[in-house]
Amino acid sequence: MILKTFFKLSLLIFLATSSFSDEIRMAYLELQEYQKNSFNVVFKTPINKGKKVNLHVNLPSTCKNTTQTTKELVNSAYLNSWSVQCNDGLLEQTISIDGLKEWNTDLLLKIDFLNQTSYTALVPTDNNSYTVPAQESSYEVAQTYTFLGIEHILIGFDHLLFVFALLLIVTNFRQLILTITAFTLAHSITLAGSALGYMSLPSAPVEAIIALSIIFLAMEVIHKKRGSSGLASRLPWIVSFVFGLLHGFGFAGALAEIGLPEHAVPLALLFFNVGVEIGQLIFVGVIILIGLALKKVTSKSVQDKSQTLMVYAIGSLASFWFIERVSGF
Repeated sequence: MILKTFFKLSLLIFLATSSFSDEIRMAYLELQEYQKNSFNVVFKTPINKGKKVNLHVNLPSTCKNTTQTTKELVNSAYLNSWSVQCNDGLLEQTISIDGLKEWNTDLLLKIDFLNQTSYTALVPTDNNSYTVPAQESSYEVAQTYTFLGIEHILIGFDHLLFVFALLLIVTNFRQLILTITAFTLAHSITLAGSALGYMSLPSAPVEAIIALSIIFLAMEVIHKKRGSSGLASRLPWIVSFVFGLLHGFGFAGALAEIGLPEHAVPLALLFFNVGVEIGQLIFVGVIILIGLALKKVTSKSVQDKSQTLMVYAIGSLASFWFIERVSGF
């Protein structure tokens, strides 16, 4: 079995990921033009370890506030909203954000213009400014949405736990390829369909069923260890495809919060999905390497006991998510 031997390091990975979840949460700045050269501004700053991330937006010098700033706390983030008049517009102007490096925070910038063009850019920690180009290039769109896809899957703990549980079930390389491919195909279908408006499901039930899918896989792993092979053990690619359709709706919900540039919807959608796949493959690769390493230094008895503990931990966490999400209906 390739993937039976990675309890200790895997647990450390999940604990580390959880403990650093605040650090990798991005800030968000949106400017929406409501009349020529006049913009509504929304600036969201995350909370890091209980503290407000202290960032400051510097708009071009020709931009003057036309309203007072309103402040509110929404979903563990601070929202500042105000309006500005920029006499020279924003094209070929520079926007900078103070404090990104100090707080180790990236920023997602989105600008919507009256002519239906929009710009989406990632302002990384080590580069606190962005000059709005006269026309956004396809390369910038691809780069931004690839990164967003990678980030979303790597901080999407429920999606990662589902993939992790799948890896506990597969028994050989062929099954691994078929299972991951089926999951990729399935969530790509519903991600694209939902993002393009062809299909939709309410987000709350979808998130609850995603948690339920993890519980189902955890139970299947335990049944397999007891000698009772269920559908997931015999045909893991079928299970990964069916539940992958639901996970795609989850990805689409995250993408809806970000938004797609009007002039490059297919390109942004494609590279967001590419980013999700890159992040998923990184995760799978790391887990396989950990498994191979631990297989050499632990006995089979330790491996079996560790895996059982891990499966019960996964099931317990997923059960908590399920109850929490159902109670939020």
